[in-house]
Order: sequence, then structure tokens, then C-alpha cells
Amino acid sequence: MRIAVLGAGGVGGYFGARLAAAGADVTLVARGRHLEAIRREGLLVRSALGDVRTAPDRVVGSVDELGPTDLVLVAVKLWDTEEVAKQLAPLVARGTAVLSLQNGVQKDTVLRRHLPERDIVGGACFIAAHIEEPGVVAHTGTLQKMAFGPYQADRRPLAEELLVACRAAGIEAEISDDIARVIWQKFVFLIGLSATTAAVRRPIGVIREDPRTRALLRDVMAETVAVARASGVALDEAFVDDRLAFVDTLPAAMTASMHHDLENGNRLELPWLSGGVADMAAELGIAAPRNQTIADVLAPYTLGTPRG
Repeated sequence: MRIAVLGAGGVGGYFGARLAAAGADVTLVARGRHLEAIRREGLLVRSALGDVRTAPDRVVGSVDELGPTDLVLVAVKLWDTEEVAKQLAPLVARGTAVLSLQNGVQKDTVLRRHLPERDIVGGACFIAAHIEEPGVVAHTGTLQKMAFGPYQADRRPLAEELLVACRAAGIEAEISDDIARVIWQKFVFLIGLSATTAAVRRPIGVIREDPRTRALLRDVMAETVAVARASGVALDEAFVDDRLAFVDTLPAAMTASMHHDLENGNRLELPWLSGGVADMAAELGIAAPRNQTIADVLAPYTLGTPRG
């Protein structure tokens, strides 16, 4: 299987490097100083599960430089999804499949505007990783899981081949027959992690230990479950307590990529995370006051740290 990873940041860089270290044919697509560093020395992933480094010649600067590819793992920020879908259209026309590991629940909807449904494989990942410096990705804790599943049955063999590659690389992975539900389940957790760590500006350990921020964490996830249920997704109301219990198993230092972006003055995925929950809730005629407040508080930082 020839795999391209579009977006070699925390998520894409980690999974791409793990797959490559196990012998998979992986090409990273990166840009800027990160691209330059990888071209010099390869991509280094630092992890409690063991460090790995890719070969310097396994990176390109654009989709146009990719050769024949069976699967593209999309791991760019959500605001780039529309443009990325357009760039991938020629590859997909030649038989390439696309699997998004991005945050949010709207990503595949955006891909479908430009790519055939048959060629989109649903996916979600569970990991805390970020670019520590150009050419280096840091993995926090040991959680590193992928779940994926085709929306159409004739792409099942490709999913099975990816599963074999993931397991050979030591990546926890599974094929889901209801990947849309899995994506929403991940979204509930992600909203809790991203909303609270960004708003409080501290890792999850601080948030879950304080009674008031723990209540905030539960509330933002409960609102997300309510939006899922109102959208027709089969999530039980008690799922929020399942996720809260899961949060209690995480490393205290774990945080969200949105928190890292906020701390570094970068653009935020806020409109697709808590902002997206608030917008979807409004369209459905239900309340999401906690997510709305998070979106309002962080609004000035959406495009990066404001001047002045």
C-alpha cells in the first residue's frame, strides 16, 4: 500500500512515521520550515512508545509532487479542507482513496463536495501530539489509536490492508461498520478536551481535579451529545459519563492541539469545535450555552493572538 500523509504535524507526522518505521511505503506532505527540516534529517517522533525517524527523501512540498498513491491520510487543519479536497481530485480520479484524520464532524461533508463518496473512507484518531519544533513531533502519553471504515462496501479491502499496516506498526486500530457514529463519539471527547484546556490554559489534569472546571468539562460534552442525538446519531445520554470516566484515565499533562495553537499564537479550529457545536445547536433549536461561551471567550484568538 502506497500511503501519502497530507499534513505532517502532530497527528499526520506521528502516524505516518510509525507506519514508515514498520516498512510501509509512506510519503509525507509538509510545508515551510517543517518541510525544510524533514528534508535535511527526516521527521523525528519523540514518544514514550519509542522514538522513530523517517528518511529525509520521503517528504514532498505539495500534492502535485506525489507519485501513484493508494491512500491519502488527510491531517491538515480544518480550514484547509476545502482547498485540499480540490487538490486531491486529480489523484482520486486515478483511483486514490482519501481518509481524513482531522478533528470535527463536518470534514467528510466538505470532502464530498469535491470527491466521490466511494473514494472517501471515514476515520477518527485518538492521540495527543504536536510539532515541538520544525522536523520534530512530540507524542504525549501512550494513547495512539485509529478507527476507520469505508462508506461504501467496495472499499473494505483497502481498509483491511490499512488495518494490517497499522497493527504491524504497533498502532492500535480497528475497522468500524458505523464510522459516522465513531466520529461523533470522538468529537464529544475532543470538544471536552479542546474547550476546557484552551479556555483554562492548562492541561487536562488541572481541569478534572477542580470541581468547577470538571463540571464545565462535563457540560460541554453533554451539550455535544445532545447535538449528536438531535442530528439522528445513536448516542446514549449516558455517553457523557463514559467519556468523563475516560478522561480520568488520561495523563495529567495531556492537552488539545487547540490549546497548543492558542499558546503559540496560531490560528484556532474554534469555528469547527465549540463554535461548531454552538452553531449546530442553534440550527437544531437546542441550547449549548457552555460551548457558546467558550466560542465567545476565545473568539478574538480565532485567527491568532490579537494585536494590541
